[in-house]
Amino acid sequence: MRLTRRMSLLRLAAVTALLALSTPVTAASGAASDSGHRRPCVSSRLPDDGPALDVLRIAEQAKADMDLKSVILRVTVDGRELITTALGESMTGVPAEPDMHFRNGNVAISYMGTALLRLVDEGTVSLDDTVGRWLPDLPHDLGDRITLRMLGASTSGLVDYVTTPDFGPTVYADPFRQWTAEELVAISTGKDLWYDPGTNWSYSHANFVLLGAALERITGTRLDVLLRQRITGPLGLHETRNSFTPDIPTPVLHAFTADRGRYEESTFWNPSWTTAPGAVETTDICDLARGAVGIGSGELLSPSAYRELLDPGTVGLGHPTDKCPARFCLPNTRATHYGMGLLVLGDWVSQHPLFFGYSASQNYLPCEHLAIAVSTTDGPGAPGGHTAHTIAQRIAAALAPDHPIPDFG
Repeated sequence: MRLTRRMSLLRLAAVTALLALSTPVTAASGAASDSGHRRPCVSSRLPDDGPALDVLRIAEQAKADMDLKSVILRVTVDGRELITTALGESMTGVPAEPDMHFRNGNVAISYMGTALLRLVDEGTVSLDDTVGRWLPDLPHDLGDRITLRMLGASTSGLVDYVTTPDFGPTVYADPFRQWTAEELVAISTGKDLWYDPGTNWSYSHANFVLLGAALERITGTRLDVLLRQRITGPLGLHETRNSFTPDIPTPVLHAFTADRGRYEESTFWNPSWTTAPGAVETTDICDLARGAVGIGSGELLSPSAYRELLDPGTVGLGHPTDKCPARFCLPNTRATHYGMGLLVLGDWVSQHPLFFGYSASQNYLPCEHLAIAVSTTDGPGAPGGHTAHTIAQRIAAALAPDHPIPDFG
């Protein structure tokens, strides 16, 4: 290990020790007080030196290099704040703030995966139950061929409706359209499977629309209520909530994109196509970091369920075929693979949603109890792509140089 890396780790350890002396441990690992009331999500004091200053400089440099309109981030160690900060603007003349809400996209899928595993822990279901018991109307006998495990691990073989040729142009032609679950699933089930269920891996949004419907049928509880009862409530994620409309609770982090050829506001474009109704969530940076800890540590799960969360059988899958090109059937290795609704990237448990000008990254390193949460929005010259995740990777390289966050695929 290089001397600079040793110094970085020593400084991080020193900060952790100081935080342990000065900050009481709380029921929600620093996200809530002992009374259960959430602390305000505000910027921490500007650091003079040490790892927090390193993180701030990484964010400032990345914002400038990538022409980002805003960067909001939070890093915690052992559940205690290392730094929380917001750079740039939400809108012209409106500074970005840590308590601003943004869309969390597929982060909610990891909450769904953990909710499913909690039902497995309770003996309510088995991962290998076929979904036809709860979703009997799936065409082509799919209900008898696809299991709950296949939905959560994205090994069903269902075509991803988002990648079908007409879907993107249709969304961008009318970004305010309200999509129904039935419309979305019909696009995928109306096409031949890419492979026999359970024999390969490819990401498909349809899996999670169906998983949400199955969870509702299994529990007799609407999905948004179920996730609040089983996941966001117990973890103290009081600023994470579903909306059945494109609305975002105030204060709002506004988003902008050039996806349609001109730079325009996309904050209230309709995200109903992104996942199951009831899991179309907004959050803030403090909840994003706290969720990283709660899900990434398996806090709500038994040891066996936590092992399933990290590898429900996807390692070794991901073989490109004529029907499933390499850009969709990505190889799942021990080092980088898909878990139960989340990514395992090296030693990290991660998610990094990206759509409609919003980019976010949620990451947890169990061996160091280190959480990194980043949200970004694009400026006119932004390169696009997972800019928040790029920043998270740079922060990880600085704070935990022996545990980089690799790319998937």
